[in-house]
Formats: sequence, C-alpha cells, structure tokens
Amino acid sequence: MDKYLCIHGHFYQPPREDPWLGTVLPEGSAAPACNWNERILRESYAPMGWARRLDGSGRIADILNCYEWISFNAGPTLMRWLERDDPHTYARMLEADRLSMSRWGHGNALAQVYHHIIMPLAGKEQRRLEIQWALDDFAHRFGRQAEGMWLAESAADTATLEELAAHGVRFTVLAPRQARRICTPDGSWNAVDEHSLDVRRSYRIDLPSGASITVFFYHGAISRAVAFEKLLRDGESFWHRIAAAAGEGLLTLCTDGETYGHHFTFGEMALAHVLAQAYSGRDGIRPINMAAFLARHPAEWRAELHEPSSWSCVHGVERWRSDCGCTDGGHPGWNQAWRKPLRDALDIASHAVDTHFESKAPALFTNPQQALSGFGLLLCGAEQRQDFAARHIMLSADDAAAGSAWKLLTMKEQMLAAYASCAWFFDELSRIEPVNALTYALRALEIRRQTGGGDIPEEFLQQLEKALSNKPEEGTGRTIFENRALPRCETQASLVLQALLTTAYQGRLQAGVPACASWPAVDVEITVVPAGTDGQPAENSRNAPAASGTARIRWHPAAWDQPFSWELCNTCGRTLRRGGNILLSPPDGLQVTVTGTQGGDSSCGFDQLPWNKKQALAMTYILHSVAQRRADALARTPDALALFLPWEEAQQDQPDAHLWEEFAPEMLLALATGTGPQDARAQAAAAWLYKVELPAGARRRLEATAQQTALKLLESPVQWTALEKLVRTLSEHVAGLDWWPVQNRVWAMRPWNAQAGAAARALGFRPDEPQ
Repeated sequence: MDKYLCIHGHFYQPPREDPWLGTVLPEGSAAPACNWNERILRESYAPMGWARRLDGSGRIADILNCYEWISFNAGPTLMRWLERDDPHTYARMLEADRLSMSRWGHGNALAQVYHHIIMPLAGKEQRRLEIQWALDDFAHRFGRQAEGMWLAESAADTATLEELAAHGVRFTVLAPRQARRICTPDGSWNAVDEHSLDVRRSYRIDLPSGASITVFFYHGAISRAVAFEKLLRDGESFWHRIAAAAGEGLLTLCTDGETYGHHFTFGEMALAHVLAQAYSGRDGIRPINMAAFLARHPAEWRAELHEPSSWSCVHGVERWRSDCGCTDGGHPGWNQAWRKPLRDALDIASHAVDTHFESKAPALFTNPQQALSGFGLLLCGAEQRQDFAARHIMLSADDAAAGSAWKLLTMKEQMLAAYASCAWFFDELSRIEPVNALTYALRALEIRRQTGGGDIPEEFLQQLEKALSNKPEEGTGRTIFENRALPRCETQASLVLQALLTTAYQGRLQAGVPACASWPAVDVEITVVPAGTDGQPAENSRNAPAASGTARIRWHPAAWDQPFSWELCNTCGRTLRRGGNILLSPPDGLQVTVTGTQGGDSSCGFDQLPWNKKQALAMTYILHSVAQRRADALARTPDALALFLPWEEAQQDQPDAHLWEEFAPEMLLALATGTGPQDARAQAAAAWLYKVELPAGARRRLEATAQQTALKLLESPVQWTALEKLVRTLSEHVAGLDWWPVQNRVWAMRPWNAQAGAAARALGFRPDEPQ
C-alpha cells in the first residue's frame, strides 16, 4: 500500500446570531474586528483559501487553495454566515470540494452536526435532528450527499454512531485515545492506547443494530504539535515530522481549522508548503481525502471505543456537564461547578419546549415529526416557505394561524442552539458562550409563551440559581440570565426604534414613504407621519411626540403581522429634515411607544437597548457616514488638484497644509490613475504628497479605495497597463500597501501575457512567472 497523507481541519464557529435579529452583532472582545466571525475570517478562513507560497526573495511564487488539498468540515452555522458575509471565501470552499471530487472521485468536505452539540449527552430526537439538518444543509451547499460527518468535540458513543449509520453516514474521525481495543482480520482482539494504536489504517465499528461505520483515528502527537507546540513556525520542519511518521496507509492529522492563521499567524503558509510537498510526491507521500482512501482500501480491522469519549476531555464528556478539571480560559484557580446546573436548567427548558410542541403541533402539521425533520431544508434555503407549507402545514403559508406553526419550528431550533458545546468549554459562566446559550433558551421559552405555553418555568430559574459564577459581582446563573439575557429580548417598540435609526442613518427615512429595515430573521417596515403642521417634523419640546407612524413586522419564515401604530419622543434633541430625509439626533433621548396591539403595550428607549445592539446601530451610522465622506472627497479631488498651484520660489510647504492633507488619499489615487490634471500643478501636488506621512485612518482609506480601483481595472476589458501604473505609483510612495484581494484576482487570471506579467510583478509576484 502507498503512503498517503490527509490533513483535516475542523472549521467551526458557534451560533453567534442574535436570536431575534438573526445577525451576528458586534462583540467588543473581537475589536478591531466587528465580531469574532469577522476577525477569524480575516485571520484564517480567507487566508486558507488563498495561501501564499513565497520564494527566497519574499515574492509570491504560488497561491494555493488549501481547502482543495485538505479534508475539512465547516459547520452549518459558519457556512450560513460565510454565505451572507463573505461569499468569495464561501465559494472557494465549495470550489475546493468540486475539484477534489474531480481529482479523487470523492470530495474533501465532511458534514458536521448542526449546532455542534455533544451528541452522547443529547436525547434521541436531538441527535436525529442534528444529523438530519446537517445532512440537508451539506447537500444543499455542496451539491452531493455527505459521506462523512464530524462529531462535535469528536464526542462519540454507540447511540451516536447508530444514528450516523442510520442516516447513511459512512465514516467519522476520532482521537486515538478514544480507541479501547482493536480486532485483527483473523479475529484477535487486543487492547490499545494512543501510543500503540496504528492510526494509518481505518477501522470498522460493528453496531448492535447490525449496521457498521468506519472510523479514522488521527495521529495524536503530530496533531498536538500543530495545535499547541508551534510546529507551524516552519513549514519544512512540519514536513519532516510528517515524513518521519508516514508509512504504508493513511497518516491523518486533525486540528481546529482556526489553528492555521488565527491561533498561529501565517500558519496557513506553513500548511501550504506541506501540501505542495505532498502533491509533488516528495518522499513518496501522496495527498488524499478519507472518503477516497476508504473507497480504495475498505476497513479490514475492527475497533471498539471508550464510551463516551471525546478529543478534548480525558474524562469522556464530563467537560460538558461537570467540574472535571478540563477547561480553558487562563484562570487555574476557578472551578466549573456551574456546568451541571447550567445543563440541568437547559434540560428543564428543553422538556418544557418539547412538551409544548407535542401538544400544539398535531393541530398545525400533517405530521409534526416529518415537519421537524424537514425544517433543515428551509433553514438552509433548499426549500421555499410556500413549498414547505404545502407539504407540512395544514393551513396556507400566509394564513395568520399558520404563524403559530412557523413559531413552533423556530422554537425547537432555538432550543437546540442553546446546547452548542462552547457554553461549557471554557472556565466561566458569565462568558459570552454560556450567555448566548441562555439567550437561545430564552428565545425558545418566549415563543413557547407566545403560542400559549406559559411563562418561563420557575424550575428553570431555580436550577440556574445553583450555578455560581467565579466572579462574585456576576452572582448566579439566574442573575446572569436576568441581567445579560433578558435585556436582549425584542418588543415591537424596540424593533421600531432600531428600524427608525437604521433607515435614518442610511438616509432612507422620509415622511410618508415606507422604509424597510431588514435583518436575516426579521423585517420591520415603517412609515413616518411627522408631528407638527404641514407635515413638517416638529421642533419638539421635551416628552412631546416628535413623530408617529405605522409599522408591520415579519418574522421569517412567517408572513407579515398586522400593522400597528407607534409614537416617537425625543427628550434630548430634535427631529429634523435634510433634503427630504428625516434625521434623528442625538439617539440618547429617543423613545418609541406602541400601544393597543396583540403584542401588548411596549416602550423602548435607546438607553434600554443592550450594548451590542447599540453598537450595531453605531456601526450602521459610521459606515454610511464614512462612505458618504469618501464619495464626497473623491468627487472634489479633481477641483483640489486643479487648485493646487505650483510653488513659488523659497516655498517649503503648502499653505494650510493640514487642510490639504484631508484630501491626500484621494489626490494620491487620482495621480496614480491619471484622472487628475497632468501639468505643473500635478507635479507640484505629487512632490508635496509624496512627503506627506499619512495617518493610520487616511492610509486605510487609501488602501481600501486603491483595492476597489484595481479590481475595477480587472473587469472586462482588463486594463493591465493602468493597473501596473496604479500599483507602482502608490507602492513607491506609500510603503506596505495591502493588495491581497487584487493579487488573488490576478492569480486567477493566469496564464499572463506580457502586460499582465508586468502588472503581476508590480503586485509582488515572482518575476519568472509566464508572461
């Protein structure tokens, strides 16, 4: 048998979306990125798709799509976010799977249990839904059936493996210490441990039902070295470690995908080096994925597992239900006794949700369990709401009574999201992960109440009281729930307030004109009728209505709710109009009141919104304001250059130079693209600009605008000469500009002609590339 290599990356982010809005809100700890998904995207997910290989001079010799040469799973919650927020990286992953299918007959991608819950601790229905929804999501995205599935934390037991096999999953990946004993083809059983287990072959696990599933065990020592021991500092050392361990069969390595680039900066470059050695056949080692290897070499040996077991807890799965000592977070003196009451509380909430569903669903669905199983198709977009309703709901999709059916399905999904493994993984109850779990449970219990199921169970709150934070000021799980989760609840008033501010900041709020603020989970349509005479916004006194109007809300996938009226007060400022747009400033004194609706009376002021929703509004404001400012500066730049007069004798600087510096990024860009005047004024401006030291904000502005300009030059018809001039001019005078997305696009346009080769060299590519 030949020597094969398979490097697996487990790419995962927990469900971070706000349960009401369905969007990932700002997370302060991720700054300067907006949230952790965005930060890790920049540091890992995107670089993995376009990994640089440099020559000895530091120039780009190759750009590798690592996803094309590794095995990987990307959780449904992450793929959903990538599809919306970075379709380029998302497409790169899908393309990699297609290319690996063409190369080996089997794709690199594996499915992953939907919400990353610990399967041995889940109930039968939870296991079934996590697997079914994951398989539906995978098939919709990758256009094929998944052959393998990643188990959260590789946590496994017989019940979990039975469920995988029942759904047609052929294999999974586990840690070597999870193997208890193995059986040779001649029937001889032998006890094994991580050190004695031969991980270069696959193993069949025979199940009580008569079914079986194949397991690949990864190489523990090298995988740990990659994840924790800085093996990624040098790609050649990484390769030597692999070559020493490889032999006949399949050497599998496995780590979190975020190891490459996020945990270790430029780790994707070390990985790219190793992959290049493998696909060139160095040391007789060839790359392959697990499905392709299994097709060529079916498992002949059998294995039994330690049950339950996982890759990140030496005590089985205790890390997700007890104070076992396994933790992460950097506080060795803290305890995790809060884990059990947190899980017990969620189990109480889950039981209440399940009981409510069982009592209400038969009157709404033709077959409640089939509807629940099929909900994954709707979640991933494989099925439209009208088609789903026709198959599963007794009423029309737009019937008002059908709203309860949609809510019940959402209730079940939100409750499952509360069990994502990260809620127990770290060392403190008040961290963002447990708080998010409580927030998903709150949303599920809220829907339960809205559909006739009663208030939050007192037993749930009592159980949370038993969970004690390591921070005395945080108190118990109940106080954390009341102080951190409950304020996140949306009401009609809070949604209208956010819709008003969102549309106002985007310049879309006008009197009498419907405006819609949309989030993935909810749409809010508002129409403003300003207070005052002649339809003009009022110069309002304190507590007097500044504006009023109507609104309607649509919770996806349900239909629009009935319209209702609202009233806005502004106790700190004025409601004004500029160019037809209504301005709300400052936000601190804004308060929206809704009365006499089915949802009950509600009122919400800006100061009552949780921090992350205020921050989301702040981001909307700053993004729109900066975009307007940039557009204005670009429009004014030709005039600025035309008015930049040649200097007189003995002149050393531009009069009021600090004011001219405001236009410096745009003026530099105009000179580099030749869109400004090409005379003595341009020469004078250039001589001055090249001496200006751009502050960080101006530099980022130039970089972003230069990237956009360069990418436009690469659209048909491609303007290679103009691109070369742009890059060389700016790079000569502003060192270290980032051309990353432009380099990616140029690499994809090979083979290059002479003009393209010149532009590529200006961008940092190796000069001996085809021309």
